[in-house]
Amino acid sequence: MNERLIELTEVNPAEIFGVHNTNIKVLKKYFPKLKIVARGSQIKVYGESEILDEFEKRLQMLVDYFHRYNNLDENTLERLLQANGNEVSKNEANNKDIILYGVSGKLIKARTFHQREMVKSMKENDMLFAVGPAGTGKTYTAVALAVKALREKEVRKIILTRPAVEAGENLGFLPGDLKEKLDPYMQPLYDALNDMIPYEKLQSYLEKGVIQIAPLAFMRGRTLDDSFVILDEAQNTTHNQMKMFLTRMGKNAKFVITGDPGQIDIPNKQISGLKEALLALNSIKGISIIYLDEKDVMRHGLVKKVIKAFKSLETN
Repeated sequence: MNERLIELTEVNPAEIFGVHNTNIKVLKKYFPKLKIVARGSQIKVYGESEILDEFEKRLQMLVDYFHRYNNLDENTLERLLQANGNEVSKNEANNKDIILYGVSGKLIKARTFHQREMVKSMKENDMLFAVGPAGTGKTYTAVALAVKALREKEVRKIILTRPAVEAGENLGFLPGDLKEKLDPYMQPLYDALNDMIPYEKLQSYLEKGVIQIAPLAFMRGRTLDDSFVILDEAQNTTHNQMKMFLTRMGKNAKFVITGDPGQIDIPNKQISGLKEALLALNSIKGISIIYLDEKDVMRHGLVKKVIKAFKSLETN
């Protein structure tokens, strides 16, 4: 009798084993000729080599499914154990707007034309500028694309950054430790991540540095390889900050820069680094620029009217 030891390293074993090992019981039903023992993060399986190979293949299918959909109930488990690979992915093929499945199976979708253009653009380019007013989903869509890339192992880490303009990038006078100083400025990024990654998994990613959230000043001197990097609120960068950030791009990196040129908070009437970048980089191959507008707003219906009203003032 052969023995196979399988270590679950990239997923919480309880999610795969099920409550009181209910999923293990289902596995035993489908593989009656195997002896299956689950302890901690390991599964020991005893049996004939060919059946062990099939078991390991099916178990990996379950882990991949959970990574993609953040959910694995008993009905789904049985379907996966009976299905082939094409059947597993057919639902995804039927809805191309789904970027990923978030916490508790929440659908994270590109809901507007320009959001879908963002998704398409990131498949074809390594750098994307997503520019538009508040509420158009540019940051949320960017974070979803980053989480998808991490989940599918296209990158090894996600880096989210913002210029802390309100504190002048000088956070020393604020109370608390570094995290407490930064959190108020980074909260929109945390909000998006909390929709897409289960709490314990997100905390683990943050502790291990797989996901990093930091002010723009902390990017100086770094080379960002194998990373999906998002610069949010980029309208509040200066010329030097934008140039510094864009030149951090390393090998196998994806950069998304989001901003609203109508909400510039830079003091002393400095020129926005985002506005300069849009002018200077608009014809470079590999860089895409998507402009979102009030039609992309997914907030309260009044937000669209507010944006239109202010837009008419600015053009008069």
